[in-house]
Amino acid sequence: MAGQITEGILAIFAAFVLTAVMGPYFIPMLHRMKFGQEVRDDGPQAHLKKQGTPTMGGIMFLLAIVTTGLLAVLGGKGDPDLLLVLFMTVGFGLVGFADDFLKIKKHQSEGLNPKQKLLLQLLLTVIFAAFVYTHGPMGGRICIPFTGIGEEALTVSLPIWVFIPFVLFVVLGTDNGVNFTDGLDGLCSSVTIVTAAFFAVCGAMLGSGILVAACSVIGALMGFLIYNVYPAKVFMGDTGSLALGGFVAAAAVVSGMELYIPIVGFIYMIEVISVIIQVTYFKKTHGKRFFRMAPIHHHFELLGNSETRIVAVFTIVTALLSLLGLIGILV
Repeated sequence: MAGQITEGILAIFAAFVLTAVMGPYFIPMLHRMKFGQEVRDDGPQAHLKKQGTPTMGGIMFLLAIVTTGLLAVLGGKGDPDLLLVLFMTVGFGLVGFADDFLKIKKHQSEGLNPKQKLLLQLLLTVIFAAFVYTHGPMGGRICIPFTGIGEEALTVSLPIWVFIPFVLFVVLGTDNGVNFTDGLDGLCSSVTIVTAAFFAVCGAMLGSGILVAACSVIGALMGFLIYNVYPAKVFMGDTGSLALGGFVAAAAVVSGMELYIPIVGFIYMIEVISVIIQVTYFKKTHGKRFFRMAPIHHHFELLGNSETRIVAVFTIVTALLSLLGLIGILV
């Protein structure tokens, strides 16, 4: 255990340094390449000043995560769990990169059309789910919350024809939730650092490469926050948010902790739910809005809360719920 914790700490430091060092070189490069954010026309008016702020900054921390993870593999510290999580993190990051690139090329807030994005996500997830089922440590078993972790927990075994659709639901729901959470300076980064810390503990308890992957995410996002806190000098874009969604979902599926996502990923979940409620209510009432704006962080923003206050509250909520999640795996 001590050796694994040391590896995790080293991964945090390595990913942090890599991301922090890249910033002064990478951000000006994004400026020169005119990779500026296209702000939603229907978004908060206060966000219009963010038009042109460099986006695709997720490349910075994605490179750091991959580099740190591959160094662990080359050093003999990696395992199939680490590679599976990296596969989803990088795969979804590449989907996000394509989306960001098209937004910039078209000079609009939409990149890949929904069908293209969904098809790519489905393909990656089916490959991932099939491999987890046949080669993963938990196979098709899912841990029941508050009964422990891994082999010690009560589990439900799903046949492959149920497991793959279930994983599709978990991955796509989580990834969309993380993507929606990326709407305020530092929000997605801060919330995901805490969520990654939960999965780092899970990885340590399981003796899994999830520990290195999660610690790499923690360190890389800490480095990214230097440039992403309010007022942000760079945004992560879909490159970053989809990659982080892929990480969270993959870490949960590989460890059999899918049912913990509504707890430790509560913020992601309410962001998605708020959008569903807003769209449904708008259609049913022929134009009325349930929230002032969705996702829900914009609702709180339009109520007069500052971005920094919302980020702080959402992060605190995630920290408290992650502590609750830890109780669930320590019982």
